[in-house]
Amino acid sequence: MMTQVSSQASSHASGIGDVALEGRHLHFGYGQRKIFEDVSLQVRKREIVCLLGGSGCGKSTLLRVLAGLAEQQQGEVSFLGKPLDAPHPRAALVFQQASLLPWLNVTENAGFGLDFARQPAIDKATRAQRIAVALEAVGLKGHEHAYPAQLSGGMAQRVALARALAREPELLFADEPFSALDAITRAGMQSLLVELVHRWQSAVLLVTHDIDEAILVADRILLMGREAGQDGPGRIVREWALDIPRPREAHSSDVVELRMQILAALRNLQITAD
Repeated sequence: MMTQVSSQASSHASGIGDVALEGRHLHFGYGQRKIFEDVSLQVRKREIVCLLGGSGCGKSTLLRVLAGLAEQQQGEVSFLGKPLDAPHPRAALVFQQASLLPWLNVTENAGFGLDFARQPAIDKATRAQRIAVALEAVGLKGHEHAYPAQLSGGMAQRVALARALAREPELLFADEPFSALDAITRAGMQSLLVELVHRWQSAVLLVTHDIDEAILVADRILLMGREAGQDGPGRIVREWALDIPRPREAHSSDVVELRMQILAALRNLQITAD
């Protein structure tokens, strides 16, 4: 059965050695417009946390701040116990668009970034092995020499996921990575994400506006919204911890109950889940 926990993620007890990512009292805005304020959260090692909210609540901006791609105006971000102010080599990102380089084949795209200056140096054999293992894990063995133009949307997103996994990340940031896919492909990618996280023992912070996606993949769901309406700053307003066994489609009553709780919380915030 699912268990509802406190409304603020920062209150979730955890030893510092278990924490992969932590944000404390984060504020961000543009000029006089506040995007979010006083946001605190943790992502523990080997945990999938879904940041759920309607369009415009600031969840993608929060992910960028937590990933070191944008600088918070107030507050602190730490990764593996150390302050984070730039993208970390032990973290990887997957976005809505696969953003593959059209002149590189699948193998080359999956390895893109492994040679960047901030990445730990690895020899050619290790590099090749990492790429091969990642491509096999996402089901692309046999497609190593294909080019992006020859791939379906789902296959392209698998390459993007392999590109992230080849870095052997401690934490994967994912910003609506499956929203552009059809329903069947999206369901397969959601299951694959859970499987790979458990295999790689990585943590994940997944931004989504899809309630069903959050329920199917998350260990915890953080609901982000604008308490003062569309003009107010975004905040994390509710949290749910899930212990619904997987596959969760087989536990429909628990899934429906949680979905109704989330929908009620969204209505109370006067925001609309897409």
